[in-house]
Amino acid sequence: MTRQQVAVIVITGLGVGASVAPLIRPSQIPVIFNTGSDPVQSGLVASFNRPGGNVTGVNTLVGETAGKNLSQLRDLVPNAITIAVLVNSAAGPTPGPENIRNAAASLGLQLLVLNANTESEINGAFASFNQRRPDAVLVVAYPLFLVHAKLIIELAARHAVPAIYPRREYAEAGGLMSYGYNVADGYREMGHYAGRILKGEKPADLPVFQPTRFEFVINLKTAKALGLTIPPNLLALAHEVIE
Repeated sequence: MTRQQVAVIVITGLGVGASVAPLIRPSQIPVIFNTGSDPVQSGLVASFNRPGGNVTGVNTLVGETAGKNLSQLRDLVPNAITIAVLVNSAAGPTPGPENIRNAAASLGLQLLVLNANTESEINGAFASFNQRRPDAVLVVAYPLFLVHAKLIIELAARHAVPAIYPRREYAEAGGLMSYGYNVADGYREMGHYAGRILKGEKPADLPVFQPTRFEFVINLKTAKALGLTIPPNLLALAHEVIE
């Protein structure tokens, strides 16, 4: 995997999963990952509590929060029928597809899955609303979308469609709502694990870290621009309200 003499390898991204597991598990070098995919299902670790081998890390539970996002959109738009889900297939499988599908089924929602692998395709995905307009949009956690956060937020405003995002950075930049794990917590834990490994502990003995702190942020300025009134139950759940 590497010709360099390194003590620990840290690897991050949604793509950290089945495609890289065969490369990192045979190595003797300790590896710490940060991924939104299920590390057991992808073969990175044997189990969450006892990873085994040379690999451990952080699982950000992106799939679980994406399912929660649908419930929050339904609370915001009670009469919603169709939710557009913006995904980036080039980055790998959609995180937690079963959670999203199951949440949609339980809420009686139809999903309109829109794939965008480039800036141009992001524009095209929103342009398709002219033919089939969804009631709201769920933006899944992909690095590409964070890079183009300003564009996505502008397109949601232009089409006057409510949207929920996976990280607080979106809401801070003008997105309507965001719900997801605290990114700094995940990277802090990776650094903590790296320190423990450098002091002699084995990755096999370090349980995969799963965040327990999730942030729900609402941007009231954006809600007003969209002509939306945020229900009291959502406001009560918000960790931060941007006015």
